[in-house]
Amino acid sequence: MENINYLAIFKDSFTLAILLFCSLLSMTFAFERWFYFRKARQKKIDGFLSHVSGLLKEGKIDEALKYTAKIDSPVGRLFHYALQHREMDRRDLEELLATKRQEERLMMERNLGVLGTMGNIAPFIGLFGTVVGIIKAFRDLALSGSGGPAVVAKGIAEALVATAGGLAVAIPAVIIYNYFMRKTKVISSELEIFSARLVIMLEAK
Repeated sequence: MENINYLAIFKDSFTLAILLFCSLLSMTFAFERWFYFRKARQKKIDGFLSHVSGLLKEGKIDEALKYTAKIDSPVGRLFHYALQHREMDRRDLEELLATKRQEERLMMERNLGVLGTMGNIAPFIGLFGTVVGIIKAFRDLALSGSGGPAVVAKGIAEALVATAGGLAVAIPAVIIYNYFMRKTKVISSELEIFSARLVIMLEAK
């Protein structure tokens, strides 16, 4: 059997064009989320907490506000928001920080739905392309009137490329989606822990 011309298959199969678009979409959002989480991960968190705690003990609220405003991360934004509303009652402040944590979680989950969707639908798009390809192969067999399996062998092999393409798009998308969801859960847990510590620090200042 002749070698398969993948470029010709791509030109003839609209499903492969769709899968290429899905792949580009997945990679675009994957890189966007990677850059976001790269900044979101608070470095040297213990040093950050110690510095803020020290400023609060010394009564340097304005310096603490300026310091947290420079930290472009969920923890930094949470602390800055809490310091801005430090005069509220503890219960009200805790409820307010809960809404801030939810806001930060929504920001972390932004665009992850696209990756999850690509991981779910890409195999079905590939399967659809395979079915269409097999239908075309048997149509060619019917039109030829003879030739047996040799007539459809190449067509079926080419049709299966669509299934492989669907899996090639879906597997990385699912892996990346799960990776970022794991990071979202970790950072969300950290926000809950650090917001509780901050409330205690504000009461003790």
